[in-house]
Amino acid sequence: MATGIISVGAQLADLPVLAWALFGIAAIGYGVLWLLMIIRLILIRRQRWSDLIGSASAPECLTIVAGTCVLGSQVVLLVGNVTCGLALWFLGGVLWILLLYAFFLASFVIEPKPTLERGLTGTWLLATVSTESVAILGTLLASHLGSWRDSLFLISLSLYLLGGFLYALIITMITYRLIFIPLSADMLTPPYWISMGAEAITVVAGAHLIMKAADWTIVQELLPFLKGLTLFFWVTATWWIPLLLALGVWRHVYQQMPMHYQSQYWSLVFPLGMYATSTFEIGRLLDLPVFSAGAYLVLYVAVAAWLITFLGLIQAIMEHLRGASDEREVAP
Repeated sequence: MATGIISVGAQLADLPVLAWALFGIAAIGYGVLWLLMIIRLILIRRQRWSDLIGSASAPECLTIVAGTCVLGSQVVLLVGNVTCGLALWFLGGVLWILLLYAFFLASFVIEPKPTLERGLTGTWLLATVSTESVAILGTLLASHLGSWRDSLFLISLSLYLLGGFLYALIITMITYRLIFIPLSADMLTPPYWISMGAEAITVVAGAHLIMKAADWTIVQELLPFLKGLTLFFWVTATWWIPLLLALGVWRHVYQQMPMHYQSQYWSLVFPLGMYATSTFEIGRLLDLPVFSAGAYLVLYVAVAAWLITFLGLIQAIMEHLRGASDEREVAP
């Protein structure tokens, strides 16, 4: 997700070498993650399936949907391969239906219920991210599908609006949790940055629909509403950034929480890349070049964050391999 969206942002910034390099890494990573996930599903004990679906980390499964559709968007925008993009959209759509409804159904009926401070995190907003990712890819594909064009536009418009509803629903609970329930440094994890990233991807979904207005009459009739709503999401996404930065300072400086690599830091990189992309898109949409300067700045920050996190990943893998090698040497 993080690598893919920064690749898209680099393409919008006219940095094709960076865009294609990140596209290659994203494509390889997508295949590796599928392989690892299949191995994990085979090895997991049957009695733990219900625990997995009903656990606090269950929303993280929705990254499969978002990762699939972000890669599909790269395939359409960079490669121009509509057939492959359509296959990824279909896969992402099926996974979205299965995983989103499984997550909410399990959350409604699970017993015993988790406490609010332990059960609710920023990962819940992946419900919005996954929904909007399907909408974006569908909008990119619609113009290429002839008689199916209007149907796909309708699906994408519906998902765009549904993603906005899910954001409003979940962010209300998250804000309540942050304000009225004691917050410790270990609970303020990087996924809270999805509070901004979920709005940023909604901006991108809205911008793509608006830019395709000439292809669909209904979008033309809704243009004032869609432009206002999309700008609203960009403004509120922007509002989150200083607050999230201040919370990060509180966590790591005031509370002295040490910083070391963990996979959750990718959920910080993704919102940065998505915000840069959304700022490029809103600038094109409103024809205001002033947005470009901000978009370039955030894109460079996102690339730096990606590089630091990627190096942390490599270091963690090397340390794990060294540890496994040491264990084999001691075993005899």
